[in-house]
Amino acid sequence: MAAKHGNLSINSDNIFPIIKKWMYSDHDIFVRELVSNGCDAITKLKKLDGMGEYQLPEDYKACIRVIVNPEEKTLKFIDNGIGMTADEVEEYITQIAFSGATEFLEKYKDKTNADQMIGHFGLGFYSAFMVADDVHIDTLSYKDGSTPVHWECDGSTEYDMQDGDKTTVGTEITLYLNEDCLEFSNEYRVREVIEKYCSFMPVEIFLSKANAPQEYETIDEKDLRDDDVVVEHIHEDAKYEEKENEDGTKEQVEVSPEKNQVKINKRPVSLSDIHPLWSKHPNECSDEDYKEFYRKVFNDYREPLFWIHLNMDYPFNLKGILYFPRINTEYDSIEGTIKLYNNQVFIADNIKEVIPEYLMLLKGVIDCPDLPLNVSRSALQNDGFVKKISDYISKKFADKLSGMCKTDRENYEKFWDDISPFLKFGCIKDEKFSSKMMDYMLYKNIDGKYLTLEDCIKENTKSEETAENTEGASDSAESNSETASDSASSEENKDEKKEPEKTTIYYVTDEVQQSQYINMFRSQGMDAVILKHNIDSAFISHVERLKDNVRFQRIDADLTNDMKEESSEDLTDAAKTLTDLFRKVLDKKDLDVKVENLKDENVSAMVTLSEENRRMQEMMRMYGMTGMDPSMFGGQETLVLNAKHPLVKYVLEHGDGEHTPLFCEQLYDLAMISHKPLDPDAMTKFVNRSNQIMMLLAK
Repeated sequence: MAAKHGNLSINSDNIFPIIKKWMYSDHDIFVRELVSNGCDAITKLKKLDGMGEYQLPEDYKACIRVIVNPEEKTLKFIDNGIGMTADEVEEYITQIAFSGATEFLEKYKDKTNADQMIGHFGLGFYSAFMVADDVHIDTLSYKDGSTPVHWECDGSTEYDMQDGDKTTVGTEITLYLNEDCLEFSNEYRVREVIEKYCSFMPVEIFLSKANAPQEYETIDEKDLRDDDVVVEHIHEDAKYEEKENEDGTKEQVEVSPEKNQVKINKRPVSLSDIHPLWSKHPNECSDEDYKEFYRKVFNDYREPLFWIHLNMDYPFNLKGILYFPRINTEYDSIEGTIKLYNNQVFIADNIKEVIPEYLMLLKGVIDCPDLPLNVSRSALQNDGFVKKISDYISKKFADKLSGMCKTDRENYEKFWDDISPFLKFGCIKDEKFSSKMMDYMLYKNIDGKYLTLEDCIKENTKSEETAENTEGASDSAESNSETASDSASSEENKDEKKEPEKTTIYYVTDEVQQSQYINMFRSQGMDAVILKHNIDSAFISHVERLKDNVRFQRIDADLTNDMKEESSEDLTDAAKTLTDLFRKVLDKKDLDVKVENLKDENVSAMVTLSEENRRMQEMMRMYGMTGMDPSMFGGQETLVLNAKHPLVKYVLEHGDGEHTPLFCEQLYDLAMISHKPLDPDAMTKFVNRSNQIMMLLAK
């Protein structure tokens, strides 16, 4: 072939500045592109061999070699793939917009499956000019009688091409690095980049340093391979020591057996795992395999809670492994990392589009050749296909969890506290996910037992039956003991009976703050579940919308009849007297006060807040409406006084007494402390008042 000088077939003389600045988002991406091109060249050659159009040598071993040379400031990429003829170099290199893979697939479309191969040469090759002032190509095609080709370009739109001197089939690309990018002539820097982008490419990748002194290793002779270069044979005789037996006799005992070893040239170690775990069938992988892969890829030595192995061929090709990480504290980052691959070629980190929003904490890898990618293969297009992948992952995740709940309940319960906020968010956000998971959502009760919603309903029914049996009272006896305020409530309840009968599930948001109420529930054989995460308020509203037979109520929202004593005593006058007194002392003219005979004699006063009002207040806080008066939405906190308690009796009997205001304020604050934390000013007054009361007792 005569030497040739020509111009690249491009649409703009500014193609290289565009490549360097805009085409690729990461400066080191050229390594991935050039190694990927080499992988594709090898893949093509193997396919031709499989189709009978070429015969690979018996000792053929596919590999890509990367050689750094800091002295000459060069970086080489060498593959033993398909190679190119002069015409193909013209077509694939000088015509930038053309993709070699496109023609290859078109030519062999009837003989191959539709593998989505990255073009052997095309725009990816020109990423080399991000770091190099001059790029040389030496290539030899697999075709019989092919002449080796040498091509070079100095970063302008001109190139030179002539016969080369390459003697083996494949391609060698040499980058003459510019002064700003000499870091890529450093072996450790290039190793870092290869491990970032190429750790799982389907071809072995070997990195070496030019002119580096030969390294050696010593192995047992029995482990010698045909391709090992033996430098020295090493023989060690067996070693013996004299040992004295119990009877006083002595004998020679072997302490080190005879060894036959060989010193060989150090074997090169591939930087690529050509059979990554996600490419295998789940039945081939052990739990330890999954854990080791997690440690290796994410450098996280805390064991993941569980994982999902994705393996799908239709309607799209998708493989991968997703891990649910362990979160030790609330301060841990909950943003996961999803590494996206295309035929084992790394594309990008943190691909949020393919993961449902509520599963963003997942860590994992996804390999999907069908994903739509932009020219740099580093960003996804948002389209319906990506949404299908997201829906598939959501479905697999729900299937995994529901299956675990059915068959491995013990472990499922161990994970629950860590995973529940995300699952609840998922139920709120995703209707399909919610329908699959609703029956497998767990609720931990005040005794630490995990229950499903169905279990909660059953437990609630048992509690009601127990309470009824213990009470042994008729409805008529209860009606005689109702106060005036209860009578009004009874009228409201008559209206409520028109609605579908609901089971009330009581819940706790703060086990310490609400301990008084918890103890009262326990004493009556009643149960409650713990819902203390920020998402829980929205979640239980979501459950109530889906399940018309349940309602959630915090244990301090109202007093149940089980906590009140049956009594024929009329407390109407006492209620009026105490209401007027507490409103006056506390300067709260709208304060709602109830007087009851509570079964627990140790409880002097309590505060209740209707469930509707509480949720409205929570919604106000969520939307920054804290300055608004919650009473405008109907209902407010109610002070419940135990008519049986000595302090309440004292206040009732000494309405105008000297210390009555002191006791009223103290009773109110004691009730509030069991309901919610006091604000700083109220807490200061409470402490000072407590000291004052103790001083009275000390007199």
